[in-house]
Amino acid sequence: MPESRLRRARARVAAAIGASALLGTVAVAAGPVGTAQAAPQSPAAADCSAPYRIEQKLDGGTTWRMCWHYESNAGLVLDKVSYQPKGESAPIKVLTSAKLGQIHVPYDDGSNEYDDLTGQGFAQGLQQLDPAECPGGTIKTVRVPGAWDPEHPNVKGLCATTRARGHAYRMGTGGFSGEDNKVYQLQGKDLLVYTVNQVGWYEYITEWRFAGDGTMTMQVGATGTLSPMDYDAGDGRGWPIGKGAKDYATSHAHNVFWRLNFGLDGSSKNKIEQYDSKTTATSGRIPKTKTTRTKVTKELAGDAAAARWWRVVSSVGKNKDGHPRSYEIVPGHTTKYQGRSYTKHDVYFTEYKKCEQFASNNLRNCGAGAGKSVDKWVNGQTLKHPIAWVNIGFHHIARDEDQEPMPLHWQGFQLSPRDVTAMNPLTPPALSGHNGHTEEGR
Repeated sequence: MPESRLRRARARVAAAIGASALLGTVAVAAGPVGTAQAAPQSPAAADCSAPYRIEQKLDGGTTWRMCWHYESNAGLVLDKVSYQPKGESAPIKVLTSAKLGQIHVPYDDGSNEYDDLTGQGFAQGLQQLDPAECPGGTIKTVRVPGAWDPEHPNVKGLCATTRARGHAYRMGTGGFSGEDNKVYQLQGKDLLVYTVNQVGWYEYITEWRFAGDGTMTMQVGATGTLSPMDYDAGDGRGWPIGKGAKDYATSHAHNVFWRLNFGLDGSSKNKIEQYDSKTTATSGRIPKTKTTRTKVTKELAGDAAAARWWRVVSSVGKNKDGHPRSYEIVPGHTTKYQGRSYTKHDVYFTEYKKCEQFASNNLRNCGAGAGKSVDKWVNGQTLKHPIAWVNIGFHHIARDEDQEPMPLHWQGFQLSPRDVTAMNPLTPPALSGHNGHTEEGR
């Protein structure tokens, strides 16, 4: 980062932290009934003190529980994430920890390349949130480790709230013989946990969404403004911004990594499986598709394909139908950046090592020859405690509409439950018997 940009970022962050200190340093009290808030301790609650606990019961009866803490480089970290749908007597443990693993930002003209988490003060750029930014929810006070303004390390910067997401499901029965036309539908709400972190002129909104059916959505949205220092793309790689074709904003990439430490059913000994589907066509016949499973037993640098997916499988827990619980990784749209070895793959599965925390520019010393990026850690080790890394890229070619403020552009993925419960956990009571083959009587 040019020195001028670094000074500018530090000045803006320090001002934000100083302002937050005027509003107090004590964790925010619980919000109104029905909003996401720190719940009273209970036997099923996440094992952390109230200021660092989030617990929310959603429409349909599902309860999500988790702890959180804040790190000096990664920012927000979610710990001990569990999911308890109605009908389950205890929470189902899902994630031991989840956090950003890096935001890598290379510029098209080769002038600059940034690692925003470990090189540009991402965590120190935590922004204070206005109550209007967290409607119906709770804003928690975050103590920023290693704050640039050490006398004002506390920022009201973590929002936990709920947000409508539209249909959770819809099913009409009018097409079935002998049944009245009845519609089953549910309008769902998600638990939403997020922070805003400023790096230079960008502001990153890091969202974690938790749905009633067990789905988790992880995404980062970039907003803020285009850097006025980057209107210099005279080499044909930029895009004209403003009147005529005088100012060209430099194009660049945002390569976001997430680091996921699964603990399905309370065990770190999860298994990884890859599925590939192949369709073959025979003249005069309907094409057939066959799906094959590959057990991933050693570390893997994985590439997405049109009919490929991965799942993380519990080694100790099964649902009520006797099927192993698992979560499927569902990548969102991505633009793969080919300029660095660690951005050339979509997912990585590595054997757990405490020192391996960031996908690039890893700060901890992992020993001689270990390398500083996730691709260097894939070296054939047997997976006993796998860590999943997900890489989603966005190539930002600026446009007139990015002025000002810049509309959010999102990148992310989902973790979708696969056989975590025997049926859709939001199933209405009238349909609770429809498990398996239920064609009789229709």
